[in-house]
Order: sequence, then C-alpha cells, then structure tokens
Amino acid sequence: MGPAPCRMLDAVVQFMKRSLFGVVGLVVAVLGTVSAVSVEAVGPNAPTSVPSVGATTATTGPPAGAAAWPIPANGQLHRKIGETRTGPSPKQVAFSPDGTELWVPLLGAVGVDVYKVPTLERLARIKLGTKGGVEVIFNRSGTRAYVSQMHTASVYEIDRVAKKVLRVLPTGGNWTKVLALSPDEQTLYAANWVSDDISEIDLKTGKVRRQIRTVDTPRGLVVSPDGTQLYVAGFEDGDLVRIELATLKSTELLRTGGAMRHLAIDEKANRLYASDMGTDTVFSIDLATGKSSTLSKTDSHPNTIDLSLDLRYLYVSNRGQNSEDGYYVPGPDWGSVLVFDVTTGKAIDAIVGGNQTTGLDVSPDGRFLAFTDFLDGRLQLFEVPPAPVLAASDGKRVKSYRAELLKK
Repeated sequence: MGPAPCRMLDAVVQFMKRSLFGVVGLVVAVLGTVSAVSVEAVGPNAPTSVPSVGATTATTGPPAGAAAWPIPANGQLHRKIGETRTGPSPKQVAFSPDGTELWVPLLGAVGVDVYKVPTLERLARIKLGTKGGVEVIFNRSGTRAYVSQMHTASVYEIDRVAKKVLRVLPTGGNWTKVLALSPDEQTLYAANWVSDDISEIDLKTGKVRRQIRTVDTPRGLVVSPDGTQLYVAGFEDGDLVRIELATLKSTELLRTGGAMRHLAIDEKANRLYASDMGTDTVFSIDLATGKSSTLSKTDSHPNTIDLSLDLRYLYVSNRGQNSEDGYYVPGPDWGSVLVFDVTTGKAIDAIVGGNQTTGLDVSPDGRFLAFTDFLDGRLQLFEVPPAPVLAASDGKRVKSYRAELLKK
C-alpha cells in the first residue's frame, strides 16, 4: 500500500487497533480473489502464456563466464531462467540457505509454496491453518523456517526438510509481518503492524518475553551483528529507529514523512539500507555515526531490497503506481527491479516486472535473483551476471526500460 492510500485508510487502521478487523479482512479476501483469477503474462520478460500452478518454463545450466555472457540488444544484463504461477498474492520470496529451494508465502491462500531451484518445480504447499503467510526467514543451517501470519498474529515454525509445521508461536501483537533472528538464533523478533510493537520470543520455550513498543506501523527489522540493537522501519511516518535491547532506549536515525518499508544490512561496512515507498527513495545509513544519506531515487513504490553476494549492488523491487481503484487491482504501469551500485548510487540494470513486483531475494551463492509479481500470482527467476559484467555496465538498459513501464 502506498502512502496516500495508507493515509486514507488511517481511520481504518485506528479502528483495527481497537481489535476490530472486519474491514481490512474483507480487503485481503478481495485481494486474494483478484490474484486468483487475474493472472496474465506481462512485460517484455513474459512468455506468451502463464503456466498453470505447478507448471514451469525454465532452462538450466551453470552461469556462463563474463566472456560467454551475451548481452541482448536492449542491454539487460540479468538473464531470465523461467517463471511459474504461484498461489494468489505471493507476498515475499526467499531462497533456502543452501540455495536449492524458493519459499513463497501466499497472502491470498492458506500457506506457503516451495519451489525447486532452478527448475521452479513446485515441491510443496505447506498449509498454515486457514490463513496465508506474509514473510519467511530461515536459521543459518536451513533446518528451520519461520513464516509470519498477520491475520492470527502468529509465527509458524516449520521443519524445512520435512515441510512440516512444528509449532505455532503466538506473538501477542496485532498483524505480525516482518521477522528477524538474533545472532545466536535463540530469539525471534516479530514486527506487529497494527499494535505498534515488536514481539521478542524465546525460541526455547516458544513464549513471548516482552512486547517492545516502537514506531507507528513497524515493518522492516534488522538485528545488529552483536545482538544488542534492533533497527525498526516505520511505515506510517517514514521513520527509522535504533533500539538498545538492554535498556529499550530508542533513537531516531531518520524521518522522511514517507513510508519506510524494508531494511538490508552490510555487516562488513556497518551500513544499513532502507527503502521508502512514500518518497520513492533508497537511503543509506552509516551505523557507526548514525548519519543517513540518499543512495538513489527509485521507481514508484519501492518494496523489498537485498544486497548482492559481494555487497556492491543493491536490488530493489518496485511495485509501480497504484490504480485509482485501490492497490489491490492492477495499476497503470508495470513493476520493476532496479540494480544499484552502492559505491556510486547509480542504477546499472533494470528488469520490467509484472503487476506489483513485490517480493525479492538474491540466492546465498549470488547466482540467482528471484522476485514475485503480487497481483499476477507469479514467481520469476533470473541469473545474475558475473561480477566483471556488472562492473562494466554502461547502463544501457537503465536508459531504455522506462518507456516499457507504462501499459499500452
């Protein structure tokens, strides 16, 4: 949801905060219905038809070296492997730690889909009770997955190998979305969109230790490498805060008045990146000094961000403009994925996506890029070029892709 609709629905949000969820529940139900019936092939990267659920269009093989990496006439560097239809409203996508699977939480269905990399064969649909999922994270070994479910304010702990739900962890908040693990993986943090707090959950007991009050509509979460601080992105006011977990002291690092959404950390450089849907901007924050700066402007409604394996490039999914009829129906332009060089702030490549390009992830080995088109119910998979190809980019695709964003 962009900042304007968010402001317009402020009364609804306040209504929800008094524990009455009917109106928004109806919107989500409509969203799931729209996604289930309005899938279409879109954009220059789309095939002539969208495969049915479980079907795929893919090619396999290891990435080529720089010398054997042909660049098409339009200059796009990232090479499409394939796509597949998902269940309705794929909110996020994440590679498993070993890079062999893609997990896609479905806001409009009853769980999370799991796909094989790189064939995109659907391996499982894991049911999460009677509602859908929002975000998924894994422990480092890849034995456990944690999926948030906003409708029930809970987190599902799943055996990643067996694809079985092990337990359901109530968060004690309202509308749980983004998750983060402590460095020792003994604590799970969960951002609660409506109750304006962060649940700190002891994974040994499965119980909530404390509810940490924070910004209005918290979304993005990052735990500091030493586990002593928590960075929280606020959607309602476009603010970013740092919380000292020992004392719960909160320090504001940035306030834009926009709609801060997602965070990504470069632990080596001690730098944080934040996407702001309200200002169409990605910000860079020096965590040593707390000073922030604009990395770059983006396309309309930037969503998920992720860093490349070498930490030099930042990938940004952009939903595109909202429809006049609301964010839950296709808007006037396609979504996109932009790739920025964090050393210069310049975009070096661009991919035209589908209707509301939302979820995004780069594989742990840096070979693949995956993203979802929320309103199309679609997952796309691309190969990431070798480092020399990215470094030598002349930005040709960046100069031409905008002409293809507006739907004809």
